[in-house]
Amino acid sequence: MDYNLKANKEEFIQLLRSTGREGVDDLIDYLDDGRNHFFTAPASVNHHLNSDGGLLQHSLNVCHAALKLREMVIAERPDLEHRLSRASVIIASLLHDICKADIYVPTRRKKKDANGLLVDVDTYNVDYSNFPMGHGEKSAIMALWGGLDITQEELLAIRWHMTAWDLPFQSVEAGKSLNTARDQHPLCSLVQLADGIAANLMEFTDE
Repeated sequence: MDYNLKANKEEFIQLLRSTGREGVDDLIDYLDDGRNHFFTAPASVNHHLNSDGGLLQHSLNVCHAALKLREMVIAERPDLEHRLSRASVIIASLLHDICKADIYVPTRRKKKDANGLLVDVDTYNVDYSNFPMGHGEKSAIMALWGGLDITQEELLAIRWHMTAWDLPFQSVEAGKSLNTARDQHPLCSLVQLADGIAANLMEFTDE
């Protein structure tokens, strides 16, 4: 699948800058330097948006879904507007998967075509050796490393966006922390929902 990488990158930057948050430009430079490939990386190897620029497209899809969910929630619960600021929704949704910026390595692999013949195809290997911290926690740390002035609530929404998917390998305390974060911060549930909507519905394919 092809994406308009230039337009997507411009939209990502514009959305982040619209938050007016200190350190935004430092973070953008961090994501775009030689150590990271956020703007060109795939979102996965074998699943959703698994081609160049897929990670950026997925991040935008999650942000679009999150902003629409925010409007819907506020319409039903106006009292939650101050707990779901537009800036926080943008930051948490756009940055939830920046942990993937340095894990995909381009490679070539044999694959059967429609005629059953083996052909070389472009794909990726996964390499966690640069910073094997995990998933949500790595994204949260990278946002801090990038110099962004980020709130505790935004960090928690990024950290726990996978909900229980990554908990089987963690402690009982991790499960309790996830539940506490969701109970205390509506932003956590919003980003979790938006991520699922993007990956499983907006990016759905029969292939």
